[in-house]
Amino acid sequence: MTGTGAAVSRRTTMAVAAGALLAGAAPKAAAAPHCTAAAARGRDALQAGVDAVRATGATGVIAEVQTAHDRTTARAGAADLGSGRPVPWDAYYRIGSDTKTFTAVVVLQLVGEGKLALTDTVERRLPGAIRGNGNDGARITVANLLRQTSGLNDYLAVAEGEFTPEAYRKGRFRTHTPQEQLTAALTRPPRWLPRPDAPAAERRWGYANTNYVVAGLIIEAVTGRPWAQEIHERVIEPLGLRHTLIPGGSAYVPQPTATAYTQFPGSERLTDTTLAAVSGADGGLISTTRDHGVFLRALMGGRLLRPAQLAAMKRTVPADGWIRAKGVRYGLGIAWRPVAGSDGGVWFHGGTHLGVVSESGVTEDGTRAVTSATFTLPTEEARQDAQAAATLRLVDDALRGGRGR
Repeated sequence: MTGTGAAVSRRTTMAVAAGALLAGAAPKAAAAPHCTAAAARGRDALQAGVDAVRATGATGVIAEVQTAHDRTTARAGAADLGSGRPVPWDAYYRIGSDTKTFTAVVVLQLVGEGKLALTDTVERRLPGAIRGNGNDGARITVANLLRQTSGLNDYLAVAEGEFTPEAYRKGRFRTHTPQEQLTAALTRPPRWLPRPDAPAAERRWGYANTNYVVAGLIIEAVTGRPWAQEIHERVIEPLGLRHTLIPGGSAYVPQPTATAYTQFPGSERLTDTTLAAVSGADGGLISTTRDHGVFLRALMGGRLLRPAQLAAMKRTVPADGWIRAKGVRYGLGIAWRPVAGSDGGVWFHGGTHLGVVSESGVTEDGTRAVTSATFTLPTEEARQDAQAAATLRLVDDALRGGRGR
């Protein structure tokens, strides 16, 4: 899930959602010990990108560029403003809507095994789950859910409540079931009802976390097991992602981590928003830059999906206005955008949680990935624009710089 402004429209903000539902930096650290001499030039470029994100006002930033043979990491700023200690190299953080790509992988694996079809309707798999106020599960397919073309309202966007430090503190330990989230979304008529026979140019797109709540319920209906267990046994365990976890209802992030700060609307003050009880299939994972990079490279390298399902994942529709970039297209749980100065583009998703922005990218063949975490969520538009632009440049430069090397 994700942020405000373009970040809000982008993953329809965990920051705003959590609120509704519910200064100085450390000296720059030396290179991480696992960086090799051969990666020194790339490390310097990555450090420059991290420093640029930090210069927009972010309290702490960490990023990693990863190939099959090399890892390069860089960090800037402080893990917390009280002590000024540096961001840990192996910091855990909530990846927000980057969780959606994990969820989509499990759904597509089930499709590859013949247990599910992308053309199956929600009504077939979850009878009666989507009805009322004009909503119709018989018109929504599994592909609509994963591609964000269902027309369902975002349960976060329809929730009422204040987005303030006080509202955050009041609701940070509160959990909500998938059924409660879906019920909230269905209190309003759909934004549209999908037309399976509509030409591609006429198909509508709109981001809603509700789509992946429903996808998680379908995983459970098909397998008879919790979606979290399926992600663990199908993705986390096979890839050896020992620092990726699904916290359930816990509001805590494992150590080491960095403090997640949110600048709430109308205030310049940063609030510690590290604690939050979030656990859904739409945005509940915690990971590290290393583990996230391993996942992205494995996905694009064909280790997680059969060729037909990976090709289906990459069939995209325009996602105009989702993030601060032109030419963005959304597939099944992953998106694509062009990279300036190159002949290709980058596959990505991204996620925003209260106080943390996860941004990443991976090449078409999975040979190179960049992952990052910025431990500050601004809501003032100019600051948000500056941080988002600097982070996208970091990703683009890291991937572009790797070509031909």
